[in-house]
Parts: sequence; C-alpha cells; structure tokens
Amino acid sequence: MFKHILVPTDGSTLSLRAAKNAVRFAKAHGARITAFYAAPEYHPNIAGDYIPANFVPPSVFEKQIQKTADKYLDPIKKLAALGDVPCSGLYASSDSPYQAIIKAANANKCDLIFMASHGRSGIAGLLIGSETNKVLTHCKLPVLVYR
Repeated sequence: MFKHILVPTDGSTLSLRAAKNAVRFAKAHGARITAFYAAPEYHPNIAGDYIPANFVPPSVFEKQIQKTADKYLDPIKKLAALGDVPCSGLYASSDSPYQAIIKAANANKCDLIFMASHGRSGIAGLLIGSETNKVLTHCKLPVLVYR
C-alpha cells in the first residue's frame, strides 16, 4: 500500500520514537523512508552598517545547520539500516516547518507522512502540536500521527 514514507524529525525524543515505529511500519509494508529535517532559515541581524558582535556569517550558519541535520537524521538512518529498510535523509531551510514537510513529501513522491504528535514545543500529551496539526490540515497525502 505505502511505498515511500516521509519521516520528519525535530530531534525530540518523541520524534525519534515515531521514527523507530516508522521503520517498523515501513518494513511491514516493504516501503522506503526519507527522513526529513526542516531547518530554520538564515536571518542575519544586521541593521544598516551596524554588525553586532554575535553576527554569524552565512557559511558558518550553513555548517551549523548541516551539523544539526546530521545529528537529527543519522539516528533515523541507523534505525532503518538495522531494520533493513532503505532510507535517505534530507533537510530544507524554512521558517514554516509544516510547509517544508509537505513540500518535501510531494517533491520526493512520498505516499505517506509518518510523524510525531508534537515535538520540541512541549505540548501536553493529549494535544496535537501546532506543526503536526498544520500538516494534517493542509496536506493532501495521508498522515500517520504517532503519539
């Protein structure tokens, strides 16, 4: 039924638990996984000629984002490898994670998004996080929410 599953992560504990279950689900369905991280966009805090002491050049910011993406995506790739499930990882910068998730799912021809009910925002266990809710509201693909 499902052959290509997008598994978004924000590095949270629940996100990793969702990924573990996504690997089991993918294995049971003979599907492959694309792990995805929606990174923040670069916004330099420069005003006119003033460059603050904490200014981060774009190249340094990009290296930090790559390091964070690897930190979040590598555990999912390892889980998939242990489960013998094909897996790739990618990230994209966006100030709107839900839009980046939907765009990544469509661009990679995924037929399911498997994501945690909430992430780093620390929403109470009974509620669905805002980004998850936005994906559910705006995405035309099936979305499996792990709680």
